[in-house]
Amino acid sequence: MTSSALPEDTGHRPIPSERRPYPRRRLNRRVIPGFGLTMGFTVTYLTLLVLIPLSAVFLRTAGMGWEDFWKAISGRQVVASYKVTFGISFLAALTNAFFGFIVAWVLTRYRFPGRKLVDALVDLPFALPTAVAGIALTALYAPNGWLGQYLYPLGIETAYSRTGIFIALTFIGLPFVVRTLQPVIEDFDKEVEEAGASLGASRWRVFFTIIVPGLVPAMLTGFSLAFARAIGEYGSVIFISGNKPLQTEITPLVIVKSLENYNYPQATAVACVMLVASFVLLLVVNVLQRWSESIGQAKS
Repeated sequence: MTSSALPEDTGHRPIPSERRPYPRRRLNRRVIPGFGLTMGFTVTYLTLLVLIPLSAVFLRTAGMGWEDFWKAISGRQVVASYKVTFGISFLAALTNAFFGFIVAWVLTRYRFPGRKLVDALVDLPFALPTAVAGIALTALYAPNGWLGQYLYPLGIETAYSRTGIFIALTFIGLPFVVRTLQPVIEDFDKEVEEAGASLGASRWRVFFTIIVPGLVPAMLTGFSLAFARAIGEYGSVIFISGNKPLQTEITPLVIVKSLENYNYPQATAVACVMLVASFVLLLVVNVLQRWSESIGQAKS
């Protein structure tokens, strides 16, 4: 009697259907759901508030011929306003880069009575309406003002001159430099300074060879922000400048006067020039921020 051959035991057991692994689902890594809805709202919001108004300036300017466009932006009065606006804005931003660094350094590295009050005063130009700032500065620096009555006898013209424009643009641009430099100074490694001092370097050498190079990107960013803010300033300048054509007239005022005279082509043409300048400055700021971040990552 022969027995039937039994199948070999291969060691494999069938997996019950209820125990079979299911394919893994891809995890949604977004913390807040509704990306499509929020993204659509963001694009619509920015389109209505930013893209359409700015596009209208370019479209209105595109309807002009090249000859008319050049005539509108290269008139004697317009060119003089460019020189006043861009020249004084550059000087004001440069001044803020120097004194803003000192203010940021003092507020970050030292502790003294009233420090929080001084730190809050830095943000005053942000909160103060520009027209109020212009009236206050005019009251101070006018010939019969609190400070002007002592400056004018010395031959220093402040209000109703280019010096007044410089004062106003310096006032509104200071917070941009200070607030850009403060976090960089706070994160600066003091051990590097101590290492330089331990190697025999003087304080000035440590400052110029270690501290300043690390702060240059942030200082350039603050300078660019202050410069961009200054070239578009209107409210605080018109009260203290005197608005003299070819002397103390700023470019935003030229645009306003063109609109008041129903000269819309010239207004949009000059506005287009200012808009392009703002885009260029925005590009410069972004490049400087990328440079600053790359330097920070390299140090870490």
